[in-house]
Formats: sequence, C-alpha cells, structure tokens
Amino acid sequence: MTLHSTRSRFSLGAGAAAIVGVLAVYAMAGPAKVAGTDPPDVPAAIQVPEGNKLFLVAHAIGTQNYTCNGAGAWGPAVPAATLYDKKGKEIAIHFAGPTWQYKDGSSVLGMKAAGVTVTTDAIDWLLAKAVSTTIGDDGDKFTDTTYIQRINTTGGLAPAGACVSGSTASVPYTADYYFYR
Repeated sequence: MTLHSTRSRFSLGAGAAAIVGVLAVYAMAGPAKVAGTDPPDVPAAIQVPEGNKLFLVAHAIGTQNYTCNGAGAWGPAVPAATLYDKKGKEIAIHFAGPTWQYKDGSSVLGMKAAGVTVTTDAIDWLLAKAVSTTIGDDGDKFTDTTYIQRINTTGGLAPAGACVSGSTASVPYTADYYFYR
C-alpha cells in the first residue's frame, strides 16, 4: 500500500478540505519543538519509558472524523491527517487504527496507553504504544517504532450536543507527533 493510495481512502468533504488547506500554511512552521535527542516536556502520564529514543518529530494537519451512534452521541474519532517535517515537506499520513504510514510505505499501528486533557478546546495529548509495524515497499522508517506521543493539539473535539444517528462531522485539528524507537 502506498502513501498515495491510503490517503485517497480518506477524502475530506469540500468544506473540511478547504479548512485543512488553509491550515497547511501553519505546517510550514513545523512542529513546536525541533526533532533532536531530547523528548518534549509533557505530563508524567504520557512520558515515554526510559530506554526509548526519539527519532522523528512531525506536525499533523487534518481532521478528526466522528459518526453519530444510535444513542444520539458522537462516536470515537477516526483521524485523517497529513504529517509534515520541520521544513513543511509531507512525510507521512495518519488514519484509522490509529495508524501512521511513512512515505516509504512502512507503518505503525498504535494503541492508546494514556491521555491527558491539557486544554478544554482541543483533543487530548496522548501516548500510544506500538502494537504492530510493517515494512514498506520502499523502506522501514516506522518498523522499529515503540511509542508515539501526540502533543500541542488544537481543535479536533467532537461537536457539542446531541446528534442524529448516522450523521458525520469532520473537525479540523493539528498536533505534533513524536516517534520513539
């Protein structure tokens, strides 16, 4: 599966795509903290265990996609985002699973290990533990991933109030993702 073919499965509605396009300008600034050897300052609940090394920082722009369940409440979010390096170059995508796929086709499937509400107007900061990885057709960037942190989030919260069963909402969000091995 290539980066292009996976992303096409998650096409955005015209309105959401326009918002994400406008937010793309924000991506040019890159992540809040430049990738290096030091992990970000985060709450204790989402700190990565000792022995794991930071190897990639990416800034994501996308949507959290919600579907209204039969009880009139928004179900869990399904992400659809593009990840950029510090120079604003597209390097990966993020989609259901949660899964991250690097431009070489390698991917990592994560499972939420912990979350922290940092602000009430954005999705939580998270720590995800890698549960499986795959080698891509053109490389293996994500195959040694052990943990992923999602921090510095904006937006992405489910709409407030009740909803009509089966309806959907795509809510723009941004975040920084820190990948460890």
